[in-house]
Amino acid sequence: MTTAPFPNRPRVDAREKVTGRLKYAADVALEGLLYGMMVTSTIARGRVGKVETDAALAVPGVVRVLTAADCPAPPPPGPGGPPPPPMIVDRISYRGEPVALVVAESHEAAVEGMEAVRVRYEAAAFSPLIDSEGGVREPVEDVKAGDADAALAGAVTRLSGEYFSPNQHHNPIEMLSTTAVWADGRLQVYEGTQGSNMVKGAIAGNLRLDPAKVVVSSPSVGGGFGQKGFAQRQTSLAALAAVLIGRPVKIVVPRAQIFHNATYRPRSRHRIELGADAAGKLVAIRYDADHQQSRRGQFAPEYHESSTQMYGVENYLGTAANIRIDTQAPGYMRAPHPHPQAFALESAVDELALKLGVDPVEFRLRHDATTDPIHNKPLSSRHLNACIREGARRFGWRDRPLAPASMGLEDGVQVGWGMASGAYPVLTHPAEATLRVSADGTTRFSATAHEMGQGIRSTLEQVLIRALDIDPRKLEIRIGDTSVAAQHVTAGSWGTASGATAAGEAAAALKARMAELLEGRAVSGNLHQQLAAVRRPFVEVEISRVGPGQGPRDLATLRAGGMAISGPVYPEFTSFSYIAHFVEVRVEPRTRRIRVPRVVSVADCGRVVSPRTAESQVRGGVVWGVSAALREETEVDPRYGGWLNNDLADYVVAVNADIGDIEVGMIDQPDPVINAIGAKGLGEVAMVGVAGAVANAVFHATGVRVRKMPIRIEDLL
Repeated sequence: MTTAPFPNRPRVDAREKVTGRLKYAADVALEGLLYGMMVTSTIARGRVGKVETDAALAVPGVVRVLTAADCPAPPPPGPGGPPPPPMIVDRISYRGEPVALVVAESHEAAVEGMEAVRVRYEAAAFSPLIDSEGGVREPVEDVKAGDADAALAGAVTRLSGEYFSPNQHHNPIEMLSTTAVWADGRLQVYEGTQGSNMVKGAIAGNLRLDPAKVVVSSPSVGGGFGQKGFAQRQTSLAALAAVLIGRPVKIVVPRAQIFHNATYRPRSRHRIELGADAAGKLVAIRYDADHQQSRRGQFAPEYHESSTQMYGVENYLGTAANIRIDTQAPGYMRAPHPHPQAFALESAVDELALKLGVDPVEFRLRHDATTDPIHNKPLSSRHLNACIREGARRFGWRDRPLAPASMGLEDGVQVGWGMASGAYPVLTHPAEATLRVSADGTTRFSATAHEMGQGIRSTLEQVLIRALDIDPRKLEIRIGDTSVAAQHVTAGSWGTASGATAAGEAAAALKARMAELLEGRAVSGNLHQQLAAVRRPFVEVEISRVGPGQGPRDLATLRAGGMAISGPVYPEFTSFSYIAHFVEVRVEPRTRRIRVPRVVSVADCGRVVSPRTAESQVRGGVVWGVSAALREETEVDPRYGGWLNNDLADYVVAVNADIGDIEVGMIDQPDPVINAIGAKGLGEVAMVGVAGAVANAVFHATGVRVRKMPIRIEDLL
């Protein structure tokens, strides 16, 4: 295990990003490139009667219009992972679903052609909202430990509340895009994706191609956050058009179509009941949750994974259900379940602490834990209380009065301080890597990973240059490309635990190979110079690794393009990352506008491999948490279905004026058992609990408890 902290080195892509030279998938320029634009449905459910294309084909520059008749039948279900998304369909499942694709010589011609297509529909009744008639409730298996009902019945103090989280959309700056090139029986695809293997498998399945003939490259991703974790609706369409027409095809999806065709965070409802004993110790939790789901979607309502690990409560009963309605499938969005779960649970915990007359920090510190109460396994490491204590110290929490509506400024502005904690499962995935060090001064590392803005290249560089005496200026890191290594989906904060550990094992293997080569000879200089001295052009090693409890079958799943996630419950232990957030809000007395001038966040993510990118991850998570708490909600007109505010003009997100000072701290204690580096995950846990801390601060400022997101001006009038 790495014993010393890693240095705070600059990001390897910093200069490219700030100078605008970093290349993204849609930047690929190809000779003879055509442009595609999807035509989307204007009904929420029904059938396509006829697609009239004559007017579109008459537009100068339009080459072809594809309809459902041009698309192969959906492939049979395969083992593991979600089925590939359909291409063009004649049965409409949600408003905005693709019903045709216009391909043209220019983007402008494609847009004009798209607007000229006329579609006749046979509309059917639909259920657009979670509480609409026709929604189908589908319960999933309960999560249980101890006897929550009995413990609640015997509790001295009880607290119950209902909390609501809205529909929200990702809105990364980079649009969804796919560029496909078909040449010599080989399909090359460029797509900004978190899962190039998944994209490859979806295209091969939909187009009935040999996967060996498909290569997917994801050079960099301009924001993903879960939205780009799987193949999108445009992915196979671009590939099909390239194959049928014989020219490269690019589709860049407009933001309004992204709202309707990509995944999103579903609306969810949370009913929580807490019970405490005479000593003020939390002894039972009853937690019932459900969320909206499409008719065939697979995004499970897993709201109990992190909540069970927060406070060591031995009596827990969690129920959950899908509510199936007529919408597109929801999916993973940063801290997908723990974000709304922590908003609900941490609000309830704050309410219970107040009911008991106990400071919220002190109440949480009473509930440290060393064991997973659901699976009765030891926690690999847990420094949540250290996060809380350090955050409280930095924030100045000891000066906070317990009573709400008791802090303010001379001009009447109400001030509130709130805090909340969060947890996120530590997951790992098999990975492969090839490391080559050459006598000419270059090093090339090809591995399983994607650069989606989080800084994984910087993390990999940290491990390699610490372990190896190489020239960092000539280090090339090749990731996100199925031609250089099998690519897992980069999500769930398993990138560092999987990729950085693979880099460490590759470095160790290369050092061992060099020792064999030198045979005890003392050769001066760095590795490049040593190779030159013994007249070897390069040394190369290949490694593959799996997570705790995994084996060859999981590696085979990776190589076949599937998912092979392990954790957070491993054979010998359970592992989570933790964080504590402290938030100050100010509420104007007349307008009731809420501002957040400062936040202190302290994280326990094991060993911090790249301090620069880790702090950036936490700041980004805090910004998004504030935005989710106070701004973001996607709205539906129940008369028509679909999303009303499907652009950045009407989908309100936090901007610079909404964000104050964000102070970040790291415990930076390596986890002793999770992997050789001791690194857990950080990207997802960074957001968990922020919204709860904001809501608790709003209550402390005003005395008004708001149990829904976003908290708006009208909630405080």
